[in-house]
Amino acid sequence: LPHAGYRYSGQTAAWGVRQAMGRKWKRVVVLGPSHHFGLPGRVSVPDVTHYATPLGEIPLDREFITRLLKSPAVVCRPEVHQMEHSVQIELPLLQYALGDFALVPIVVGQLDLVNVRQVAEVMRPLVDNDTLLIASSDFTHYGPNYGYVPFRDQVPERLKELARNAFRAISTMQPAALLEHVARTGDTICGRYAIGILLALLDGGHEAHWVRFDTSGRVTGDYRNSVSYLAVAFTSNKRGGGADGAGPYNAVPLTAEDKRRLLRLARRTIEYYMKNRRIPRVEELGVDLTPGMKQICGVFVTLKKKGRLRGCIGEIIPRRELYRAVIAEAVNAAVNDPRFPPVTAREVPDLEIEISVLTPPRRVAGYRDIEIGRHGIILRKGFRQAVFLPQVAPEQGWTLEETLTHLSLKAGLPPDAWKSGAEFYVFEATVFSERDILSRSR
Repeated sequence: LPHAGYRYSGQTAAWGVRQAMGRKWKRVVVLGPSHHFGLPGRVSVPDVTHYATPLGEIPLDREFITRLLKSPAVVCRPEVHQMEHSVQIELPLLQYALGDFALVPIVVGQLDLVNVRQVAEVMRPLVDNDTLLIASSDFTHYGPNYGYVPFRDQVPERLKELARNAFRAISTMQPAALLEHVARTGDTICGRYAIGILLALLDGGHEAHWVRFDTSGRVTGDYRNSVSYLAVAFTSNKRGGGADGAGPYNAVPLTAEDKRRLLRLARRTIEYYMKNRRIPRVEELGVDLTPGMKQICGVFVTLKKKGRLRGCIGEIIPRRELYRAVIAEAVNAAVNDPRFPPVTAREVPDLEIEISVLTPPRRVAGYRDIEIGRHGIILRKGFRQAVFLPQVAPEQGWTLEETLTHLSLKAGLPPDAWKSGAEFYVFEATVFSERDILSRSR
């Protein structure tokens, strides 16, 4: 949840809190960053029994707090809490939406990945199904007032794309991925360590859902200095559809007509973008939507030119309707793949488009559980990550060992990094291309 003034981020925060309504919560844990005090390698809990707001008093879960204090990673620094708005500003919204609950306010200091995991492990045995976890954080602080000006044109669009990239990192459910995003982009996410603790607690058994995005620039009309706000909800994916939790996604097989329309949608999107330099609305593309196109799925769009890769970008975690994802990733594959120069309008007729619709990824015990030709592979080690679609290894004629060597190199790791200390996730894909489906007729 964001924690700016209600004028700026109140609606976004309210949309986030709304996701937790409809059930009784015994306790609410709010993790918020420290804005006023240095707290290296530590988090702090208060020494009081209640917090008071205009809506009344909230009791603190003193037993929970006392048990936290047994860890050297947790301290009691009363002065840290007295002026810390990142926790306090969430409380009236929670009182109004949830009614009675016990509160655990935790102010998070300046951590690293080891500290993040250490705090999560302390909290893990205390968190049960009646505990609501909240990470309080604003997202990008843009402009000279914040010392962060990575771009100067198309600021609203680029701020949203920066938030989407952060969300993609969050959607991996790996704190290392979020911290790597911050290190790579300089993204000024003030609550990154609070979010990291939340991700470490939830692990891969949960899914992230984009709820609402806004900026202070939209509210004020001034994007010279703007703060981004994002509400994200997390739900368990251990429901239905088998042990890997893949049931809710891509539940209806794609028909031949679904595939034809998705390919047509991707091509018309690229053509539209080349003429207008903006991402089109689906209504502007003249492609009627089918139920299959409205499923929530992960997807990659691959572009080839004369049989050679020309661009490939996608989203692994299911988070929006398939047709929306195809529109967005078709543009990304054409102009935002960092491995290639942007596609030009003259090239578009020579492109062959391929779409891969993915099942949600699931973690496997080790690389020996990976099946070449069936599984797409995600390799994670430390702050590094890379992915291959299922068709990559067969197209290249690679063995499993060769595939993992190339995947390690793609992640910026040594070629043998996959042999120890790496995590592996797999997914499957329905792959179809214009050559297979459309025979180049549109």
